[in-house]
Amino acid sequence: MANKPKILLVYTGGTIGMIKDYNTGALRAFDFNQIQNKIPELQHLNCEISTISFEEPIDSSNMNRKYYVKIAEIIEANYNDYDGFVVLTGSDTMSYTSSAISFMFENLQKPVIFTGSQLPIGDLRTDAKENLITSIEIACARENNEPIIKEVGLYFEYKLYRANRTTKINAEQFEAFASMNYPPLAESGVHLHFNNHLLFKNEKSDEKLIFRKNLIDDIVVLKLFPGITPIVVETILNIENLKGVVLETYGSGNAPTEPWFIDLLEEVIAKGVKIVNVTQCTGGSVILGLYETSTDLKRIGIIDGKDITTETAVAKMMYLLGEDLSKEDFKYYFEKPLRGEISLQP
Repeated sequence: MANKPKILLVYTGGTIGMIKDYNTGALRAFDFNQIQNKIPELQHLNCEISTISFEEPIDSSNMNRKYYVKIAEIIEANYNDYDGFVVLTGSDTMSYTSSAISFMFENLQKPVIFTGSQLPIGDLRTDAKENLITSIEIACARENNEPIIKEVGLYFEYKLYRANRTTKINAEQFEAFASMNYPPLAESGVHLHFNNHLLFKNEKSDEKLIFRKNLIDDIVVLKLFPGITPIVVETILNIENLKGVVLETYGSGNAPTEPWFIDLLEEVIAKGVKIVNVTQCTGGSVILGLYETSTDLKRIGIIDGKDITTETAVAKMMYLLGEDLSKEDFKYYFEKPLRGEISLQP
């Protein structure tokens, strides 16, 4: 009989780790060492579960580069001892965090599944139990003695998504996440169904895992709106030590054509600041040069974000800035899918 898969549960913080004291009504941190006592259903899963928790749980609003590295270091230190990983974080910034982790591991050959919940694990109507149980089941799933999932995923409300394709779209409903430009990797119903043709296929499956933790966070998200003024754009683009800008444009990558706007962008690009064009729309893609309102952006060397999400553009920029690439190489690698985060354009 084959050995049971070993799963490491990593709790960083967030709503899923809270339990209600029904005497006082207050929420307190849940002890994940007691998880199998509190959720006896886990004993029916064919796996061994171990847990590691941050000493101080981090609210999702306080997530940053330092904690991305901490999560990745826990996975790296335990990578050879476990068959899969389930990471519990706050849902508000889960798309940012899980996207960053997807870039920090090159040649990943095991599942790293992020999940959380909209209600605390101790709440009567909680979504935490289903999300947690199915995430562990996904991390255990094997075929021909190999993990079915070999990438960073995000599971929420019956669907497994590629983490770096997700956006949180609702603060109240259990169906909190969407992946507008890429279908779910798996769906949970009566059966757990994997869409095998959509799973990430690593062409370097025989190569060693590489851990990339040199992230640069001197970046800004600049969201355009009708009537944005020169002083606002100039102030943002001249932030001290700025190295990258995620420019949220309209529709398929369109922006104002006023000379002042184009000139300001061109000036900071000449200084070495990387600017990536992403769409404000939840679905669809930037297509630079499709309309006259984006031809100038293409001419001055703006990077085409294609159908990447803002969350993943931030994560990918942090990663690539840390790789100390030339201007040409940065553009090449940003516009190329590295972890399945963007679609190849026809």
